[in-house]
Amino acid sequence: MDAPLSATNLTRVDVSHRTVVRIALPMTLAHITTPLLGFADAAVIGRLGEAHLLGAINASAVLFDFIFWGFGFFRMATAGLTAQALGAGDREEMRAVLMRSLVLAAAIGLAIIILQRLIAAVAFAGLGASPDVTDAARIYYDIRIWSAPFVFANYAVMGALIGRGRTDIGLGLQIAINLGNIALNVLLVYGLGLGIYGSGLGTLIAEIGGTVAGLVIIFQLDAKFYEVPRALLFARDKLRQLTAINIDIMIRTVALLFSFAYFTSLGARGGDVTLAANAILMNLFMITAFFLDGFATAAEQMCGQSLGARDEAGFRGIVRLTSFWCVGFSLVVALLALIGGQYFIDFVSTNEAVRAYALAYLPYAVSTPVLGALAFEFDGVYIGATWTREMRNLMLIALALYLAASFALRPFGNAASWIALLTFLAARSVGQLWLYPRLVQRAFASAAPASA
Repeated sequence: MDAPLSATNLTRVDVSHRTVVRIALPMTLAHITTPLLGFADAAVIGRLGEAHLLGAINASAVLFDFIFWGFGFFRMATAGLTAQALGAGDREEMRAVLMRSLVLAAAIGLAIIILQRLIAAVAFAGLGASPDVTDAARIYYDIRIWSAPFVFANYAVMGALIGRGRTDIGLGLQIAINLGNIALNVLLVYGLGLGIYGSGLGTLIAEIGGTVAGLVIIFQLDAKFYEVPRALLFARDKLRQLTAINIDIMIRTVALLFSFAYFTSLGARGGDVTLAANAILMNLFMITAFFLDGFATAAEQMCGQSLGARDEAGFRGIVRLTSFWCVGFSLVVALLALIGGQYFIDFVSTNEAVRAYALAYLPYAVSTPVLGALAFEFDGVYIGATWTREMRNLMLIALALYLAASFALRPFGNAASWIALLTFLAARSVGQLWLYPRLVQRAFASAAPASA
């Protein structure tokens, strides 16, 4: 059995710019590879020259993003709890955190497979696509839905790697899954002529392979990762904590998804030009967000480890450093978006009306990373410290302000949509910054250093 927790086996973080960049950079690159995967899938099917198949891939991507992204708590909760166990020097709990998440991932994944027909009935009814697109999307759905347990297991493995500070390995694993997916899509769609069925099958195989590879990597880092006493694995207080954290993060994620969906719906009411222009600018916002998410991941791991190590000075230092990097990068990417925004708009759309409309609203899009920088960064802090209940509540308050602003400013048209979105981002940033001192004082007041 591993050594019991004491002041001698606490593992403090090296609070330095170098550590922040070492953790953040690989995750930034990993985030950037994710949209490339969707683009590659669309390109493979798009080359077949059948519009309904491309429409089916796009519709399916939206559907699975919603289904799978909603369970992103597997990565976040696992990362935060693993980092805390690492800081506390509790290797046995590190193993237990991963195994609990894997068991839960398998259970929820199997539940989704069992309920796949009900999910499909609801999802495709709301999709409102043509019969040809719906039929093709259903073929893709019927095969890819089986990847649910493996997707969730991959989230848990990625969380374990992030919690250990091994984002470099996480980057390699993410790239391997994405490249494997692309290669399998090309082979099955073109080589074997399986069409959209082959695309779904390729993604399923890639996710299975990613799960196997991830578990092999974890085994190499800790050959006893699966040797967790049953009493510890199913400890009631630990399961209750994990469940509460997961529910909080899920509510927060659904609220975030709703905010983006609501913004899209507001644009749709303004007509096709408004909808298209807003979509272009939102893509620009999402690209800037990829650069900030890496620093949120660094905050997640380093804050969790410092809390586990009961290092209040280190915790506060990490928040200062990651805030500096996140805000600094937000200013840089905002400037780049302002300078290159017109070129980005012209590249994405050839419609002159859409180009002109998007350019008029570019300043709003450029403001999003600046006003949202601390929201991204403090998400990492709150997840690492497992202050998920507070993060959930602040998200819901920000969402209420967002909806209120959109209604109050409705006479201003599309400007109202953007001002409301900026209000939402700023409210999240200000709210988490405001509550932070109280939370950190509470956290370390209840975690006095153990005697040697």
